[in-house]
Amino acid sequence: MSEGITTRDARARFAAYTAFAVQGLCFASLVTQVPKMQDAHHLSDATLSLVLLMVPLVAGAGSVASGALFPRVGSGLVLRVAQPAVALTIVLIGLTGDNDPALYGAVALFGLFVGAVDASMNAQAIAVERRYGISLITGFYAVWSVAGILGGLWASLANKLDLALLTGFAIAAAVGIAASLGTGHLLYRRDEEGDGPTAAELKAAGRSVPWRPILVVGAAMAVAYLADSAISNYGAKYLDDELSGSDWVAPLGYVAYQIAMVVSRAVADLAVRRSGPVRVVRLGGLVGIAGMAGVVAAPDAALAIAAFAVAGLGLSVIAPVSFSAAGRVDPTGLGVAVARVNIFNYVGFVLGAAVVGAVAPVSDDHGLRLAFIVPTALILVVFATARGFDPTPVEGAKPDAPAMERPVA
Repeated sequence: MSEGITTRDARARFAAYTAFAVQGLCFASLVTQVPKMQDAHHLSDATLSLVLLMVPLVAGAGSVASGALFPRVGSGLVLRVAQPAVALTIVLIGLTGDNDPALYGAVALFGLFVGAVDASMNAQAIAVERRYGISLITGFYAVWSVAGILGGLWASLANKLDLALLTGFAIAAAVGIAASLGTGHLLYRRDEEGDGPTAAELKAAGRSVPWRPILVVGAAMAVAYLADSAISNYGAKYLDDELSGSDWVAPLGYVAYQIAMVVSRAVADLAVRRSGPVRVVRLGGLVGIAGMAGVVAAPDAALAIAAFAVAGLGLSVIAPVSFSAAGRVDPTGLGVAVARVNIFNYVGFVLGAAVVGAVAPVSDDHGLRLAFIVPTALILVVFATARGFDPTPVEGAKPDAPAMERPVA
């Protein structure tokens, strides 16, 4: 164990890893069952798109609200309350049967608590990073993705076994609740998290961070998350409805996508060091377009699943390199630029749910196939902005500033 790092710090790190894992498991368990949820409630595609859009919108509110509580009670306590609540809302969604108002309420609660967990688990991860003095954020998100893969595989198995939606949700939720309750007491308390910058310091720092380079890389990240949102929210439905995949096959597109993202991010840092961020982003955009085009053109579920994996290989590099570029133009060292770039994460996720949901009902026969053309074409933005990923560093910048990225799903 490194000098200065205590057993207390190691336990807090383990608890934070667990929080990311539980969040990845719960999110994947829900989004991979979208087709079954739609069938159970007899929702039209237009209504389904509104339900899916509700999640990121309410999550944004939950994130802001929970952040306001941190100075009073600490992110650890917020996380200990909100994370089991996320798992319970998944069970509530399964309990709604064919009661649509109950579904809307349960989904809204899910979004609210997801936003609270997103903010608080990131705060805990950043506190761990500060204590260790090294970059650890990639590892936390790797855990999130691996748990997401397991959640997608569980959904596939549950459908193969013909388990009721409620049963599948309840088992995943039980695992999540047990893990959360078992490790929540190990998270940092408010007095252990360390003092961040004051509001006055952040306001002053914000004036020294240029917006133009942030907007350039932010546009590319929004496009990447728009595609990610389309895959996460509608990938299983596409395989189920338009490519006649079985219930157990439908979740595998998300699984393949997440596996590819883990693999790609494992080597992305080395690729950036060897070839530079501009080449890596351009290659990622090219591979992402190829994957999304494969999704659009896929004649069957097997090829679509392979195409989702290719898309994941390419799209996964854009967000990490975006945060690195932001760190190079932030003279404050307070993560102001990183926080600004992170806004485009939510912008992309909301637009993904809205755009695909709006385009899909246009055609009854090939609605989602047509809808996936939109994020495919928009990935061209990555090429137009690629040079912005290698900005001239400013004095005082910290290129490796922690990235409070939302996990993609």
